[in-house]
Amino acid sequence: MQVSKKTQLQYRIQHILFIFLLLGCIGFAGWLSNEYNLRSDWTAGKRHSLSEDTTRLLKQLPFEVKLRSYQQDDPDLNKAINEILNRYQNNKTNFSFELINPDIYIEQAKADNIQQYGQTIIEYNDKTERIDSLSEETISNALIRLHRNNKPRLLFLSRHGERSVVDNSPVGYSQLANKLMSKGFEVSEINLIQQNLTIENTVLIMGSINNPLLDNEQNKILQFIKEGGQLLWLQDPALNESQLSLSNILNINFIDGVVVDNNQEVNRMLQLSHPAVIPILEYKRHPITEKMQYFTLFTTAAAISSNNNNQPDFNWISSDLLITSESSWSETSNFILGIDYNKEEDFAGPLSIGIAQQRQIQLDKEKTSQRIVIIGDTDFIANNKLGNGANLELILNTFNWLTQNNKLISIAPKNAPDQQLNLSAPVAATLGLVFLIALPLLFFISGAVIWFKRHKK
Repeated sequence: MQVSKKTQLQYRIQHILFIFLLLGCIGFAGWLSNEYNLRSDWTAGKRHSLSEDTTRLLKQLPFEVKLRSYQQDDPDLNKAINEILNRYQNNKTNFSFELINPDIYIEQAKADNIQQYGQTIIEYNDKTERIDSLSEETISNALIRLHRNNKPRLLFLSRHGERSVVDNSPVGYSQLANKLMSKGFEVSEINLIQQNLTIENTVLIMGSINNPLLDNEQNKILQFIKEGGQLLWLQDPALNESQLSLSNILNINFIDGVVVDNNQEVNRMLQLSHPAVIPILEYKRHPITEKMQYFTLFTTAAAISSNNNNQPDFNWISSDLLITSESSWSETSNFILGIDYNKEEDFAGPLSIGIAQQRQIQLDKEKTSQRIVIIGDTDFIANNKLGNGANLELILNTFNWLTQNNKLISIAPKNAPDQQLNLSAPVAATLGLVFLIALPLLFFISGAVIWFKRHKK
């Protein structure tokens, strides 16, 4: 092909046009990036964007949120903080924040009672909350506390051998109490011999007891239920006789024995040590469990059933929350020595170990819903079991539902399931052979062949 001056000119014009078009595309892309903010988070667990629970919470906050974070002048730290807070600002138009150096703005730091670097003040609806660290969990939980009009009171019954909210041992409830207080609940123990119960903004938590309830205590609990009080009843196998009057008005029975499940495949998959450790893999549809995606674990649990006939003064609507698998049963013999299903003595599954009940009542000339939850286990929220599966999520959702705050489901910390690659020994050995020996050898041989052919020519 003969290249003339005309074709050379055409090539130059095409080349210049290409450069102008390329620069125009780059400039247009830059303009788009400044005018529009579009992000996509492909990480497992959505670690670089707000969770659905947080975005749902922000939509429920009608008032302006102001945040002041007191930080040192550290560019890397400030960049990370801006990254977190911009996520909130992108999902709520009336969310504003500022980073303040307490060494420069000393008077303002004193006015906010700042005692150390990293503390943050959040203002919402003329209320203030101070947090010591910045993360989605701490910020969202502070917003939940600020959004609550009144702190719900959670009263744990005491003086009968129940687990204590101040007990730091593996079987205590201190970790649960700390979590609940961080969500805006008021947690304390109640001694019914000396104290009275009021239904206003109160949930009574009753666990398994070693010492019987006195008649006076039983009457106070029954009166609390009759007046419309909210109750969470956690009960291990073997009901105390002093609790029978309560089970009667709640229209429930605790089935004899300990629930066991001898599904070897599930036990091996979840690495469960004993058949009396029961996993709940699927949940019945209910506000407490509808968004739960992970399993919960219960140890030496009791099965619960609802009676067919309601008490005349109580019209409970019952919903099963936690249903065991078809391979489970309630073992009535000594399960420690071994389990063996006996169809004449044992109760075959599936069994319910969690029930939610409610009824409509007239309270202060208004109709409202009274809510009760009964779970046949006290171990699953102990300090050494609270982190198993979705145990924490279940109990937090339960308290939110009991306090009529089921729209404010807790913000759980995000995990990072894609940070580690777990390989079996044969797979790891195969990959090592391929990448460390086979591929280098293949490249060496192919290079040698190419060199030999070229040299031969």
